[in-house]
Amino acid sequence: MGQVDPGRPRVGQVVTVFRNRLRPEHEGGYRDELAVVADLARSMPGFVETKTFVAEDGERCTVVTFADAASHQGWRDHPRHREAQRHGVAGYYAEYSIAVGETSYASAFRHEGPAPT
Repeated sequence: MGQVDPGRPRVGQVVTVFRNRLRPEHEGGYRDELAVVADLARSMPGFVETKTFVAEDGERCTVVTFADAASHQGWRDHPRHREAQRHGVAGYYAEYSIAVGETSYASAFRHEGPAPT
């Protein structure tokens, strides 16, 4: 039987789901700023992880997790993050939505052994 990763997920973590579509003419600038902002997030107290996925239709989904509400608030309100948000609205995004929630239940599983064939 596999073991649970003790590092994540955990009850009380704050998870942001950021969905967006880029304006094609601004993808290069977006990628440059995303690299800066992602590095900033990783340096923040309480940062757990961030991952971005891109769907076949071009929609992007970034999931950012912080250890608790106070850590998330520090990230949300960081001046450089706020600046990036303004840049996104002014130039990068065709559309976006944000959902933020506190984890009320958490479970994980990892299979220990060879990958399935």
